[in-house]
Amino acid sequence: MKSSLTMNFSVDKENRTINVQREFAAPVDKVWAAWTESELLDQWWAPKPWKARTKTMDFSDGGHWLYAMVGPEGEENWCRADFKSISSLKSFHAAQNFCDEKGNINKEFPTAYWTNEFNQTGSSTMVTIAIRYETVEDLEKYIELGFKEGFTAAMENLDEIFDV
Repeated sequence: MKSSLTMNFSVDKENRTINVQREFAAPVDKVWAAWTESELLDQWWAPKPWKARTKTMDFSDGGHWLYAMVGPEGEENWCRADFKSISSLKSFHAAQNFCDEKGNINKEFPTAYWTNEFNQTGSSTMVTIAIRYETVEDLEKYIELGFKEGFTAAMENLDEIFDV
């Protein structure tokens, strides 16, 4: 069943940014928790049949989240999100990179600079996301990796958490 909730995805090559607006049928505290607590992130962050598995998470200014995207054959793609600033229930900024299982950044892939903003509107919450890259080529590399499809699928996974 297709969701009636807002989902806008656009690519702004001039500003090297992917912009996403996504509405969730839940209050801001529940949506915030789903984006900031590893136990919840592990339930929805990866597009099926992949799963997310957190190794460590310190959701604080200067902290980081180290996790693997685990495929159906057991393959692992490691990622690290470094939290730059957090305003509880309102926004957070992070730099995200592919890495190894120890958190050492893979320089072959570009850094994605995330800004996530959370706004409650009635009984739903709008999450506005801007993902900026250093170059247009870096942005295009993420698009070619299937970011739009994977991220859209993950957003639908999150809808399932709020259906419960």
